[in-house]
Parts: sequence; C-alpha cells; structure tokens
Amino acid sequence: RDHQHVVSAAQAIACGLAPDGGLFVPEALPEVSAQQLQALCGMTYQQRAVTIMRPFLSEFTDAELERFTAAAYGSQFDDPAVAPVHRLDDATAFLELWHGPTCAFKDMALQILPYLLTASLKKCGEQRQVCILVATSGDTGKAALQGFADVPGTKILVFYPYSGVSEIQRLQMATQAGDNVSVYAVNGNFDDAQTGVKKVFADADVAAELEKRGIRLSSANSINWGRLVPQIVYYFYAYFRLAEQGAVEWGKPVDFCVPTGNFGDILAGYYAKQMGLPVGRLVCASNRNNVLTDFLRTGTYDARRTFYKTTSPSMDILISSNLERLLYHVSGSSEKVAGWMQELSATGKYTVDAETLAKIQQSFAAGYADDADGAAEIKARFDGDHYLCDTHTAVAFRVAETRRTDAPMVVLSTASPFKFPRDVLTALGEEAPASDFAA
Repeated sequence: RDHQHVVSAAQAIACGLAPDGGLFVPEALPEVSAQQLQALCGMTYQQRAVTIMRPFLSEFTDAELERFTAAAYGSQFDDPAVAPVHRLDDATAFLELWHGPTCAFKDMALQILPYLLTASLKKCGEQRQVCILVATSGDTGKAALQGFADVPGTKILVFYPYSGVSEIQRLQMATQAGDNVSVYAVNGNFDDAQTGVKKVFADADVAAELEKRGIRLSSANSINWGRLVPQIVYYFYAYFRLAEQGAVEWGKPVDFCVPTGNFGDILAGYYAKQMGLPVGRLVCASNRNNVLTDFLRTGTYDARRTFYKTTSPSMDILISSNLERLLYHVSGSSEKVAGWMQELSATGKYTVDAETLAKIQQSFAAGYADDADGAAEIKARFDGDHYLCDTHTAVAFRVAETRRTDAPMVVLSTASPFKFPRDVLTALGEEAPASDFAA
C-alpha cells in the first residue's frame, strides 16, 4: 500500500505485516531463463527449493537454505518425493501437497517458515521474544503450531472459527504439545478471526504495551512473505515431473487448478509464471463462498454476501488477503491498492479499473462448485479412477473440468481425505458415523 516503505527480505519475514496493514511484495520478480530452467532438471525437491527461493532471500546463504530445506522436507514427509505428481489421464494430473505431518498443503511452507523466521530475527538483531499470531480456517493453525512448537524465543497464538473446522482439524490444534503454543476458538467465521489479527497488528496501543514487555509480533499466515516463497517451489516441481513423465513437451504451457480461499496458494503459481515457468492459466476454484469467482469475472470484489459453512471449510473465506498482492503487481500502483483496500474496509466492496481486470484475466480463470458438486466429484473420482480425494480437492477437480484449454491441467490436491472423513464417506454413498475417527 506504500511503495516507498522498503525493507529487506529478512525484515519482511520478521514483521509479517507492514505497519499500515499492507502486505510485503518483492520490488521485482527474478526471471529464470530457459537455460536455468533446464539446469533444474534431475534435482531433488530440496535442491530445487534452494535454487528457486535464493533470488528472493538475498541475505541468506546457500548453506543456510540447504540446511533449512533439508530439515523442513525430510523424514516428516511420508513420500520421498515430498510433493508427488500423479497422472489421472492424458490431460489431467494432480499434485499431492499433503504428505507432511499435518496432512495438508500448509506443511509445504510451514515446515520451513520457523527456520526462515528465526534466522530473519537474528539477521535483524532482534532481542525481543516474538509472538506469532495466526488466524486459521483449519489447516494453517495445526501446521503453524507443529512448526513453531518449542522453537526458542517464540510464542504462537492460533485463532480458529468456533464450529467452522472439522473435528479432526480442531483436535489437531487443541492437542498440540509445546510450552509456547496456545489455541483459541473465535465466535465468528475465519474472516472475523483474520480481521481481528490484522487489527492487533495495526493497534498502536497494543504495540506500545508489547514494547514495554519486550515482545514483538509476527505472523505465520500467508500474509507473511516467508509463507509464500516456499510455495512457489512446488509449481516448478510439478512442471518438471510432468516433463520427466512425458506428459508435457518441454517449454509448452501447463494449466493449474487451485482450490482457493485466502489466495496465497494460487498467487505462488502466478509468481512462478512471472519468473518464467511455462504456466498457462491459473484456475481459481471456489466453493459456495464464491467471492473470488465473481471478482475474477467482473472486477468487482463484494464481500457483502451470505457466508456459508461448507464441506470444504478451509475455503470458507470472504476476504482473501493475498489478492492485494496481485492487485499491486498488475496495476503497478500502491496508491490504487491502498484506495481499494480502504474502500473494502469501509464499504465491503471495491471495483478495479478495466485495464487491471484485463491484465488479471490474462492469467486467471475462475469457477466454483457447491457441496453437492464436490460430493459427486469425490464419488466419480473414486468409482472411475480409484482415487480418493478430499472435499477441497474435489472442488478443484470439478472446476477444472469446466475450464480446460488444450494444455495439460494439474489439480492441486491440498489435503488428505482422512481430514474430512465424514463428508468423504457420505459422498461415497455410505452412512457416516457421528465420530470423525469412526468414519
């Protein structure tokens, strides 16, 4: 929201959120040449992570990044590929991002963020204790708690919407061990939790009180730049795996369909495309809370609508924070972005200019699927392909079918089906027991 406020990457990661409530973005996106892309062939996930993140993290040495990626993407992932890519058919593949300790894609970033954050604090000369505030729609909370549990010099406080997460998600958070972890249920939905966290960051009185106590705030949500950078990696990884499998001719585009809530996961794909990865279209898949679908089609973001609790709760979001970053990149104007965000805060809506919308639509398409569509997709994938997917991935599969081009389509599979067992079992035509664990 203020392009004159410039910080280092370490400072951005340490702060989480800018003082005016805006998000940090890179001043310029590094470009990866075709020759550099070729050099990535044959690397492990960890090696590619170092190579792709390095240009964004100039204060970090290769040795540091190698150490962090080795620790983050090691034995806690149950597949040696870390993020395996499977082919459904000649035109469709899926990228499984849930093989980490909490069975959701948030592990891809939150296993490495504690290393990036603690190193950033040292580079900034920070002596205070860090208090990490997290709003979660279900998966980020557990992944952040797991990542930061007992990390020296940190405390982590997670806020989730009461009755707005699955029972397994709730218990994953509530049973987290660690002397520095706390979990709170919020009366309201995810947007209420996220807005509350942002208000704390922007409150001068709170900042003054924390200063007295020797505490500084940071965030582990995707508003933190350190959360987004690691997510760029798996788009590169997926493309290379498809090329190695012969599913795409080298240099030809691949489309990605992403089940989307806070817009961070799909924004990482946009960064990969801007860096030079042959990405065709990024398809934003929403559930019944389809505020992003309407925006990407019309240019009007209107959060003044009914909020629905769905079977894909991690996408039950009406204020998608990371969209602000995309608006900055395509408009090139922090003044415009600040104006739109002020308008959203004051009135609940804003409309971007035609030129900005046209640039967005060059890269993005959108669609949505309701709970019935998602359930039908779970059954179709299981009956037809013997593949069991979760409720969020099902939304992406359904939307992907309606937004195809000639390019291969990669669906991002963002959670294990066992995190939402009652809804998955019901979708398969079975009568689900009341307990998630029995289901």
